[in-house]
Amino acid sequence: MYDQTRAQQPPDRTPGPGGRRTTGPEPLLPPDERDEIVRRLGHAVNTFADTPREALEEAEGAFDEAAARLASALSEMRRVLRAGWQDRDPEPDSAELRGALRQYRELTQRLLRT
Repeated sequence: MYDQTRAQQPPDRTPGPGGRRTTGPEPLLPPDERDEIVRRLGHAVNTFADTPREALEEAEGAFDEAAARLASALSEMRRVLRAGWQDRDPEPDSAELRGALRQYRELTQRLLRT
């Protein structure tokens, strides 16, 4: 049977749970990094009753790691975006500039929705 939704998704999208391709923008962090942070946070929640102080320290560490990795990922995205338009001819094509503006807008909107 033909699945129109699946057929319209870009080929570079990775399958999500159940083998379906995911929709929406790519995650800001790679899945393995996200999974490790989620694992650490889950461990903190599960051990809170027995060792509350250690659990809070582990949760804080997971938060700090997530924030640092996110900042690093955003910095790299910014570097790539900027390189696409800043070092171009003095009069870059307005279509190129429009594309860069669209990418900045989309990334900023993703951050604000989170």
